[in-house]
Amino acid sequence: MNVCLRIIIIEGGYEKSVSVCGMGSKEEMGGTEEASLDRLPSALVATVMTKLDIASICSLASTSSTFRSCARQILSFLPSFHLLDIAPTGDLLGPLLPPNPHLTTLKVDCSRLDDSAIAFLLKPSLHEISLHNCADFSGRLLSEIGSRCKDLRSLYLGSVAERRGRAIHISDLEELLGGCSHLEALILMFDVSLFLRHNFARVWASASGKLTSLEIGYISSVTVTELLSPNLGSHLPSNPVQPSILPRIQKLCLNVDYITDAMISTISKGLMFLTHLDLQDAPLIEPRITFDLTNAGLQQINQLGRLKHLSLVRSQEFLITYFRRVNDLGLLLMADKCANIESICLGGFCRVTDTGFKTILHSCTRLYKLKVTHGTHLTDLVFHDISATSLTLTHVSLRWCNLLTNHAVLSLASNKELKILDLRDCRSLGDEALQAIGTLPRLKILLLDGSDITDAGLLYLRPSVISSLYALSLRGCKRLTDKCITALFNGCCVMELRELDLSNLPNLSDNGVLLLAKSRIPFFELRMRQCPLVGDTAVMALASMLIDEAKHGSSLRMLDLYNCGGITALAFRWLKKPYFPKLKWLGVTGNVNRDIVDALARSRPFLHVACHGEELGADPYATSDGLYTHDYDDVDEFKKWLLENGIDSDFEEIGDAGNNDEMVV
Repeated sequence: MNVCLRIIIIEGGYEKSVSVCGMGSKEEMGGTEEASLDRLPSALVATVMTKLDIASICSLASTSSTFRSCARQILSFLPSFHLLDIAPTGDLLGPLLPPNPHLTTLKVDCSRLDDSAIAFLLKPSLHEISLHNCADFSGRLLSEIGSRCKDLRSLYLGSVAERRGRAIHISDLEELLGGCSHLEALILMFDVSLFLRHNFARVWASASGKLTSLEIGYISSVTVTELLSPNLGSHLPSNPVQPSILPRIQKLCLNVDYITDAMISTISKGLMFLTHLDLQDAPLIEPRITFDLTNAGLQQINQLGRLKHLSLVRSQEFLITYFRRVNDLGLLLMADKCANIESICLGGFCRVTDTGFKTILHSCTRLYKLKVTHGTHLTDLVFHDISATSLTLTHVSLRWCNLLTNHAVLSLASNKELKILDLRDCRSLGDEALQAIGTLPRLKILLLDGSDITDAGLLYLRPSVISSLYALSLRGCKRLTDKCITALFNGCCVMELRELDLSNLPNLSDNGVLLLAKSRIPFFELRMRQCPLVGDTAVMALASMLIDEAKHGSSLRMLDLYNCGGITALAFRWLKKPYFPKLKWLGVTGNVNRDIVDALARSRPFLHVACHGEELGADPYATSDGLYTHDYDDVDEFKKWLLENGIDSDFEEIGDAGNNDEMVV
């Protein structure tokens, strides 16, 4: 591994740069003197390392015994430990988490850990814990957090005990809630309906009185109603309206089976300080009226007028269904109490027309974020006179609103402060919409999946938009060809673009990817799934791509090539080391050659290889088990050298999965 460190030292008003690479260093002040790393002051090395993330510390530690010794000392007093890009084993992670009374923040991907890791993960000093993908842990994780981390302020737990054979008992939750008496934010991203319902509310009575934010991955609406029902507070005669539990909740985010009038009413009446309400349901069957949201339920929202953010979404994950019992009247009734709303998200309101949506825009004068999904009756008229309002919208998402045309975008473009514009699956949008979007100088994220745009239309983004964009998605824009790459990037100099989605473009070929590689844009994420003309040549071009005369493989962290028609076994040779040194996520078609896919996973144990068509998204921990294989039986020559010389390889393995760039401090 070749890890380089450039240290800039100021002595007596003069600046001296020392480059350290591998086992030696070279001073860049008029000479080429080689120096030993042992000559660097330990305090200087320690200062440099404290500025790096964990993967970079490990990369540096693997280059010399001096750095390794310093890294071990630093790990005993670092205040934060973040390792979410890779999923380490317990054997690798344990030495990186020595006793450390100063550690206050811990964030780890636990997909390869289990209960045996509890001993070194949980420190009494921790104030914030974020453990993702805990499928192999049992409920003991919850109880141990409650007993070991008494000063905890914020807790995120994802997918706990989701693997077969693991279980969580109600007593585990009780110990967690009772033990963490200072908890302010709790996120349980798993199914809490597994707990016994008749004990659930009682257990929450022991929760921290300081808890202001609660997010739950799945809970039934009936349980929510029982949990927050004011009659549980009968032992508080001085304030019979206030519930006995969760009295200070300001932010509530829940995924439920059904959003109902009863649940909305209980939340609105019971949570006196609520400012952020985010509810999403995913019905398995069409809900009956008693298990559905109606106009009467919407009228109950924001009784005290404190809400700043409101999100009500009906997901179509299991069934194509909508809020069929809500119409324009419901939104009119809700809008009366939502004048101070700043952000609103409405998904699945199929009977609401322009009248209802327009009422929101004209009533919520402080609105800056608007999101509507599956607005089947939403048309251009909603935005016809938006320029006459006092709104300053910065985030707009109008997904699956199929009646929108270019005229709606022309009207929206009057908001020159727009930073995020999501128009996915609005299939009537064309080049005129791009012309309007080209006048938005602050735009950072633009999503145009499935629109009717052309290569020529993308030229409208060149003057003032493309250079400032961070993320661009053109997935499923069928009329685009290789020329779209030239239209977007030819002649552009410095660009902030880091995420690009070119998936499902039937006319995109290897030639287009070659042009993309020549642009030398340092992408972090590149998606080209379902492109039948993209093949081995594209992979070779990306693997050979150089950024700032650095190393092969550019800066890609995610590459999705699932079901690209021209990918053969040859491409997998270019997916091995040393190519794509930063790659963390790879999507390929498993049936190309299963043995080759498995071999790649073994050779790069910290690379997540997804081969079943799953999306590589912002939450990679939602993927199923068995997507990638890890095997440490194959020991490479460098690791063998480390073992023969009695040097721990923990730093090398973590560092190899991390950042190999030259680090400038």
